[in-house]
Amino acid sequence: MKQLKFNHVSAGRLRPGPDNITWRIRDDKSLRVGDHVVCVDKVQANKPDTWQVAGIAAIDQISEKRLSDLSDQELEGLLMHSRAELLAASRQFYGEDVMDQTPVKIIRFTFHPHEDPGVTASEAKRRYEQLQLYADGGSRGNPGPSAAGYVLLDMDDRVIHKSGLYLGITTNNQAEYQAVKVGLTAAQQHGAHTVHVYLDSLLVVNQMNGIYKVKNRDLWPIHEALKQLVGQFKEVTFTHVPRELNRLADAAVNETLDALKN
Repeated sequence: MKQLKFNHVSAGRLRPGPDNITWRIRDDKSLRVGDHVVCVDKVQANKPDTWQVAGIAAIDQISEKRLSDLSDQELEGLLMHSRAELLAASRQFYGEDVMDQTPVKIIRFTFHPHEDPGVTASEAKRRYEQLQLYADGGSRGNPGPSAAGYVLLDMDDRVIHKSGLYLGITTNNQAEYQAVKVGLTAAQQHGAHTVHVYLDSLLVVNQMNGIYKVKNRDLWPIHEALKQLVGQFKEVTFTHVPRELNRLADAAVNETLDALKN
């Protein structure tokens, strides 16, 4: 489970939505644009048992430059008044060998506050090992403007993360498959080993369970990609549910498509 750790003051400055920014030196997390990363609030830095999950960061942009080359705007976004202040802070965290020429990663992200505030990082790791995923895809026109929506819940039915993704012009079946794919990817980034997937597309459920063959060649690539992704988990189950039990994921789809009108 990838994490971005913040001291308590910095965690308190995280704001829901885009335009959040942080910096890292010698980052070994292999962060990529599109990753969903757990943000940890180090409430008391020297007491890991007090660390709490603040929310989820959806990585929007990653750039790397030398510390001396950071712009005034970037320094302002990092809440630093000068390069000297950033250098001092960097040496405090990473050691005295940090110099003006040291590469710095600037990470911009959209922050989604945790749905269950106060949960400790160690408790979150335990809870995230097994998750429920409700997924839905929709196309207005079939083919037409389409979106994927998903909701991750722990095994006590507490919502961990909800998101929607615009897919462009595609079909309803493609959108259903994409919803499962992005939802499983998010579950994997949360550290899940076992995922129970629920969706109201009987076609996708039966094809993923091997009951139906995939006759539509247009679905072959996404079906194969999804099978490979499933193979990276300890266990993934697929269960069909009626639409009324999939309302949260359906709402994420409609919210995403409705936003295109605004």
